[in-house]
Order: sequence, then C-alpha cells, then structure tokens
Amino acid sequence: MRRNAAISSTFPGQFAILLLASAIAIPALAQDSQSSATPQSTPPSAAQQQPSPAAMSPMNTPKEGFWGRVNPFARKKWVKRQTDPINDRLTELDGLNAKNANDIKGVDSRSQAGIHQAQTTADAANQVATAAGTQAQNANGLAQGAAGHVDQLNTTVKGIDQYKQTTEAEVTFRGGSPILSAAARKNLDDLAATLTGRLGYILEVEGHSPLAGSAGIQSSERFTEAVQRYLVTEHDIPVYRMHAVALGNAHGDSDNDDKPMHTSSVHIRLMENSLAAQGASPPHDDASSNGAERQ
Repeated sequence: MRRNAAISSTFPGQFAILLLASAIAIPALAQDSQSSATPQSTPPSAAQQQPSPAAMSPMNTPKEGFWGRVNPFARKKWVKRQTDPINDRLTELDGLNAKNANDIKGVDSRSQAGIHQAQTTADAANQVATAAGTQAQNANGLAQGAAGHVDQLNTTVKGIDQYKQTTEAEVTFRGGSPILSAAARKNLDDLAATLTGRLGYILEVEGHSPLAGSAGIQSSERFTEAVQRYLVTEHDIPVYRMHAVALGNAHGDSDNDDKPMHTSSVHIRLMENSLAAQGASPPHDDASSNGAERQ
C-alpha cells in the first residue's frame, strides 16, 4: 500500500518534467532536420545570395538571435555600426540644406539688388520724362506766343497801308491870289490842333482853280504851296505827311462833277491809319474846320 501511494504521488511531477523536455527537444529535432536537409538542397543563385539594398538598410536589419530585431544586450560598437549610415545620411542632408539656404540667400540678394537698380533707373527715367514734359510745355507756350506775334504782324502788314478819312477842311482864295485870309488861317489852325500827338496820319491837299489848262494848274499849285507853307512854318507839320496835287479846274474826289469850278480853293482831307495810330489821341472833329469860306 505504501509503495503504491508513493508511486502515485511522484507520477505527476515526473510527467510534467517529461512534457517540458519534449517541448525543448521538438524544436531542436526540427532544427537538426533542417540543417541535415540543407546540404542536399540546390545551392542558391547569386541574386538570392546577395541581399537587397532594402534588406541591408539599418531599418531592415536581420534578426539577432532569439531576441528578434534588436538584441537588448548588444554592444556599443554594434549599435554604432548600425547608426553610422543614418548619421552620414543626416549629415549629407544638413549639408544640402545649408547649401540650398546659401543659394536662396544669394538669389534673394541678387534679386533685391536687381529690383533696387531697376527702381533707380525707373526713378531717373521718370525725372527725365518730367523735365522733358516741362520743356515741352514751355516750348508749346513759346510756340503759341510766336504764333500770336506772327498773327499780329500779319494783321499789321495787311493794314499798314489802309487809311480812312477822319476829318476835312477847305480854304478859299480871293481874286486868284495865294494869300491866306483870316478865315483861311482859322480853318488851318483848327485842323492843326487835331494833329497834336497824333500818329499814323497823312494830309491830302488838292488845289483847284477856275482857270483852264496850264494856267489853272499853275494857279492851283500856288494855292497848295501856300497851305503847306503855313502848316509847316506855323504848326510844325512834317512835310512827309502832306501829299499835294494841283488839279486846276479838274474835279477831285470830293468835288461834284456837275458843279462848275468858280473859286480858287484848297481841299484838305485828314487820312489816318488805325494800326499806326494806336495809342494816339482820338481825332477831334471841329465843325468850324468843316466850314468853308466862300467868295
């Protein structure tokens, strides 16, 4: 009885030991069977023997023993061998980043310099354009002023020979004698008073005589000379402003052709150029200058 009880008590422990030994022996037998079968298998090709770059990368390192990818008890040298490629790659990337930063900085500097140069050139061109615009405006003003002067000169040239009558006077002579009477001198004095300070005028002097032929012309010439002599000596009228003609018994522009010439007289017309007389005193019409002393 005691023997059976002892056997029954030790049997579970022995059974557990047998199970543990079986669990350890089965993987060993499997590994031995694989190693025995390897020499009989076909040798791998060169492509299969050479590991791929992905398999050789640090991130795809082969398993290390029983512990898997990383052996917790690995040495520092082994870890250094695994991390050196990564560090080299990081150093290379840092160098590339620094080079790219320097290149970007150089491009930015050149761009800023180019922009500054372009802005400076644009400012200078703007200043030149502004100065040119000012000069163009000044030239336009001068051209307009010159055009105005040309128009004024054209108007002056066109009107320089245009005269109009402003007043007239008539002096009569008695008995065909070229002696001025008191009434004749009064008419000439009134006419000369209107010529004080006047510019741009001429005096048309026409001498008339009732005589015909050369006798009438000579007689009328003496009358016109008497009138001109009085105006020059008594009133300082310039000779070049008087234009005289002896008509004898012929009719002048102011005479009536149908009326016969019976008296000896001198007809005087004041002709004025409006352009040449600008700024001069206006003409003074005197009724007494228009009167005529009749015999």
